[in-house]
Amino acid sequence: MVANRQTPLTGRRVVDELRKCGITHIVWLPDYYTGFMYEAMTSQSEIALVPACREGEAVAIAAGLILGGKRPVVICQNTGFYESGDSIRCVSLELRLPLFMIVGYRGREPDSTITDSAGIILEPTLHAWGIKYYLLESDKKVERITIGYKEAQETNKPVAILIVRGHD
Repeated sequence: MVANRQTPLTGRRVVDELRKCGITHIVWLPDYYTGFMYEAMTSQSEIALVPACREGEAVAIAAGLILGGKRPVVICQNTGFYESGDSIRCVSLELRLPLFMIVGYRGREPDSTITDSAGIILEPTLHAWGIKYYLLESDKKVERITIGYKEAQETNKPVAILIVRGHD
């Protein structure tokens, strides 16, 4: 049995951990890899859900929220992360804002080789951009959300949580 299947990552645990961080807004563009959180996000009222049309727009919305004293998280898939590159560059290098992101790791499945180019280039891209990241594969390690969020706040730099999740 695959270890991830024993303690699957659930939307409820992710949202609960975001609540613990004091997240005020989820800026989100629905996608296949993070869609498992939709019900948990929409069934609660403590964190505002802000839909976006494009990932670059999501980063810009999050930047505005941060400047306004709020505590947002941007949730997107890795392909959208690439699309938002210029916005991330501006937020991290120019404004030095603590952008916190949860990124669906399309192309990486638990205990398998990455074959999708979207997955192959994700970690090298994060390294090249100087963005710290943490892998999140199961509820057992959901506290990495808090670790990553605190690091973004302390360093005023982007930090990403990479969601690795098998699909049924």
